[in-house]
Amino acid sequence: MAITGVLRAAMMQLRVLDLETSVDFYTQVVGLFEVGRTSDGRVLLKAYDEFDHHSFVLRQAETAGMDFIGFKVASDDYLKYLADATKKFGLPVEEIPANSDQPGFGRRISTKVPTGHRVDFFADVEQSDPKPGIENPEIWTVEPRGIGVATFDHALLFGPSASETVRYFMEVCGMAAVEKGLLPDGNTLVTWLTCANRTHDVAVLEFDQPGKLHHVAYKLDNWNDIGHAADIMTMNEVTIDAGPMRHGVTRGQTIYFFDPSGNRIETYASGYSHYPDMPVRVWDFDHIGKGIFYYTRQLNDNFLKVVS
Repeated sequence: MAITGVLRAAMMQLRVLDLETSVDFYTQVVGLFEVGRTSDGRVLLKAYDEFDHHSFVLRQAETAGMDFIGFKVASDDYLKYLADATKKFGLPVEEIPANSDQPGFGRRISTKVPTGHRVDFFADVEQSDPKPGIENPEIWTVEPRGIGVATFDHALLFGPSASETVRYFMEVCGMAAVEKGLLPDGNTLVTWLTCANRTHDVAVLEFDQPGKLHHVAYKLDNWNDIGHAADIMTMNEVTIDAGPMRHGVTRGQTIYFFDPSGNRIETYASGYSHYPDMPVRVWDFDHIGKGIFYYTRQLNDNFLKVVS
C-alpha cells in the first residue's frame, strides 16, 4: 500500500504540573530520552525507535492536559493542500514558521477541530539521537530503559461535535474509520481512525467538554512487553488505571496508567493491520464494554469520565 498524505500521528505537547518530576517519570519509568530544552523551559523527548527530532514535549502549567497533537505528512505540497482544504472545510488555519517553537521542525499549519483540540501538521523535521541505525543496523542503538516504549502511537480525544471532527479527519486528511462504538440510539459515540496501516492514529469520542485528552499511547511489541511494563509500574508505584488487559476493539494489549500530573498514558501492543479495503468494525452499545475491556466486558465510570 502506498502511504501518502497524512502519514501518522507523530507528536504531542503535554501540560504537566511539576516539570522535573514529570521529566524523571517519562525518562526513567516510561523510557523516553530527553533531546533538548527550549528557551521557555519546555522539555523535548523521544522514544528509542523514532527518527524525528522529538515526539513528546512537556510544558509546565497550572492544569494538566494536551496543548496539541501533531501529524506528519508526506510533503510540503500536501501541507499546502491541507491548508487550503482545511479553510474550505470551515476551520481556521495558522501558519507556524520553521523552528519557531519546536526545534528541528519545519513549517507547520495548525487548526482547531470542532472538538476543541489544536491539531498541527508538518512535513519536514530533523533527526536526533538516539535513533534507529540505517547501515547494518542493530536492533537498537541505545538499550531501552524503564518500560522501554518504542514509538509514539495514538491518542484518544474527547470533545463535543465529535462527528464533525471525524468528518474533517476523513474528508480533508484522508483518514479511514477502522472501528466505531455506538450509543443506544445507534448514533456514534466513538470512532477509531487510521492514517495508514496502524489500527488507529487517533480516536474521537463525543464528550460535553471541549479539548479534553483521554490518553496518549506509546507502542510496545507484545504481551511480554506489557507484562514487563506492569512490573516496572509496580516497582515505581505508578497508579494503574486499567490492565494489563486486551481490547476487543483493535485487539490491542494494553495498560492504562497515570503520570504524576494525572494525564492518562497507555502502553499499547499488537493489534491488527489495517488496509483500505477493510470494512468498519462496529460495536453496539450493549457490547462496547467488551470492546474496551475484552475480558471483564464491563466499562467503568472513571474510565470514561476522568480526562485531562
